[in-house]
Amino acid sequence: MWGRQREASMMYKRTSSRDRSSTFDVEETTALVQNGTEVENTNPSWKLSFPHVLVATLSSFLFGYHLGVVNEPLESISLDLGFNGNTLAEGLVVSMCLGGAFIGSTLSGWIADGVGRRRAFQLCALPMIIGASISATTRNLIGMLLGRFVVGTGMGLGPTVAALYVTEVSPPFVRGTYGAFIQIATCLGLMGSLLIGIPVKEIAGWWRICFWVSIVPAAILCLAMVFCAESPHWLYKKGRTAEAEAEFEKLLGGSHVKSSLAELSKLDRGDDGDIVKFEELLYGRHFRAIWYKCYILFLFICI
Repeated sequence: MWGRQREASMMYKRTSSRDRSSTFDVEETTALVQNGTEVENTNPSWKLSFPHVLVATLSSFLFGYHLGVVNEPLESISLDLGFNGNTLAEGLVVSMCLGGAFIGSTLSGWIADGVGRRRAFQLCALPMIIGASISATTRNLIGMLLGRFVVGTGMGLGPTVAALYVTEVSPPFVRGTYGAFIQIATCLGLMGSLLIGIPVKEIAGWWRICFWVSIVPAAILCLAMVFCAESPHWLYKKGRTAEAEAEFEKLLGGSHVKSSLAELSKLDRGDDGDIVKFEELLYGRHFRAIWYKCYILFLFICI
């Protein structure tokens, strides 16, 4: 009798955490069925989450727009503001937004986790509105640099939160497609800034219109986020389970709420077998993989 108990105990210890997690998931799913909740096997409709994703990608569109907005009208800007021929000033006008983007991206994770994804989008849109207004109305170089820097803080915050939000609100079967919308929106923003700048040589002061135009999508982003769903993942982590259920119903439909919450619970428990420690990046297979990719990148640059 004692020998059998000892053997069973040893077999349990040899069982991996992943196997125990799988067993727990099966029991959890069985419990849902016994409670009268059927686990939905069909995919949820992509149409429910699509408007929310579309609004979120406006931040990436604005990122691309502000990257390219000064490329075409830079000569006109330098003439009107009195720094024509000053290559240092022209370079600062182009790149000052990246300095602001560094600050915005550094704070993006803290802001998104602290105030939620929707509020983070609104905080991203506000500096883009204020900064674009400063750039559009300025009469000197300092004002232009200030406006570009303020816009840059929103540029750094927006795409980071967009990638997080799109991943958390989209159904798994279209998550990759929705993720590609972020890059597409950035490219469309770049193209839009170049197209809007075409008349700059024929119309005096047109470069100011280029900045005013960017306020429209930023205002739409700020206002539309009031009606968009908050991330159920963020709500669940904050302990607001009832609100997370309501947002899941809005994004995926009522029949997928319980299964989605069960998946969130599984993710929240985590799996120790899949965690990679920081030290493992400095040696072993992870170290070799990182340096192999760096080597390939170096060859690509040299060629």
